[in-house]
Amino acid sequence: MPRFLIVVSIIYIISAIYGFQAFRTLFKNPFAQWGYGILFLGAMIYFMIKLNNYQPGSAMNPSTAVAGGVFFSFLILGMVLGFFMIIEDIARLFTAGYHKIVGLEEGEAYFPSRRKFVSTLALGIGALPFGALLYGMYRGKYNYQVIKYALEFEDLPDEFDGYQITQISDVHSGSFDDYKKVAYGVDLINEQKSDVILFTGDMVNNKAEEMEPWAELFSKLQAKDGKYSILGNHDYGDYASWPSTEAKEQNLEDLKNLQKDMGFDLLLNEHRYLEKEGKKIALVGVENWGAGGFKKAGDLKKAAEGIQQEDFKILMSHDPSHWEQQVIQDEYHYHLTLSGHTHGMQFGIEIPGWIKWSPVKWRYKYWAGLYEELGQFINVNRGFGFIGYPGRFGIWPEISVITLKKKGLT
Repeated sequence: MPRFLIVVSIIYIISAIYGFQAFRTLFKNPFAQWGYGILFLGAMIYFMIKLNNYQPGSAMNPSTAVAGGVFFSFLILGMVLGFFMIIEDIARLFTAGYHKIVGLEEGEAYFPSRRKFVSTLALGIGALPFGALLYGMYRGKYNYQVIKYALEFEDLPDEFDGYQITQISDVHSGSFDDYKKVAYGVDLINEQKSDVILFTGDMVNNKAEEMEPWAELFSKLQAKDGKYSILGNHDYGDYASWPSTEAKEQNLEDLKNLQKDMGFDLLLNEHRYLEKEGKKIALVGVENWGAGGFKKAGDLKKAAEGIQQEDFKILMSHDPSHWEQQVIQDEYHYHLTLSGHTHGMQFGIEIPGWIKWSPVKWRYKYWAGLYEELGQFINVNRGFGFIGYPGRFGIWPEISVITLKKKGLT
């Protein structure tokens, strides 16, 4: 980790120097020039101070995450400016070499000065991700969106026509820093008045204690048929340092008990039946199963023991790679799978009907929203919370509301 920070810091300083060159070209006022330099350097110093006080394996203070977000926002701005300045310097060197070979005309500079147009273009392009990242930290991370779907199924029991599910995922309570805004999100969930609330994993970043300040608030979530949950990869404490194996195991038990105290029925490779007017649908919940090195504690066979082939089935599985690699090929037909995990990378561009893009699509085939394969659906929730980058831009925090419809029923 220190080696990584050294490399990043070197890149940051080089970027700052090149960025300063762009500012000098555009702004002759020394206050503007040095103001940029002071802000750039200040962001780095503040982040390093915060990081120096951080104890590896402990819950990261939200202010440390914000300091890191500001640091990397300036880093990206500097890298964009630096890229254009380096390209311009290469062109200037070629021009200087050409002049040396062919000679100079009267009044012509041997080494051409920087062009204002290039600096303006670089600053304009660099300002886009810079501004987006800062906005995402200031407002985007609590910009909750209710996204609604209506799904039709031929074999849905008639009694469940119009049955409404609210799905939330990836709370990551250890990252929260604004009680009122989180409370607004919880109220928004309850306002949907769904029949059931399903939470698809990652309640914490690392430790059960991160949820304790928010437990009373999330205990207020209510649905007529209850609220159910599963574990995500972060809930096992695998990304924290522990004094002993027993301490890590106790942390997981504490989180399980905390979820129970908040009124969640935690499904650990098991299932329940949701009943309505004498008819039932199966709700199956597996522990985390993820491709690419993530924990594979999910056991679909064990979770489905006792359910029937003809049952209508809803599966809760945190990582969408599980659906891709195991679920849709399973002998049982899982009508609807609910996942999360990707967060949509918390950064991207979405214009319904026009564009849906995030860098995370290069890692996950199914990364946000609703997909259908082999007559089975998956909804990949974009997440209620955030981790790492302390913000969101373009990929907003999501509350999914899914209404089940019986196909052909009027």
